[in-house]
Amino acid sequence: MSEKAASKTKATKTKAGAGFNFEGSLEQLETLVAAMEDGELSLEESLEAFEKGVKLTRECQTALRQAEQKVQVLLDESGTTQDLNLEDEPDESPF
Repeated sequence: MSEKAASKTKATKTKAGAGFNFEGSLEQLETLVAAMEDGELSLEESLEAFEKGVKLTRECQTALRQAEQKVQVLLDESGTTQDLNLEDEPDESPF
């Protein structure tokens, strides 16, 4: 892995870890989406909002994956896990 990729991975893990505010990021994402839907942003502002939205989405997804892994580890330690088939549930993700 290149130094740049390793640095980016480390930064993502840090943001999705202790200093990451999931709810705050979702709120920012909702604000960005609303601003873009209003159609009042210039092209440049729309691109910046889109870029920030993609970044926030990735950080939220990383935080969710990490939380799921922690839950799975805790359940594995107690020996009471059951397989969960997420494929049957509808995808409510806007992306």
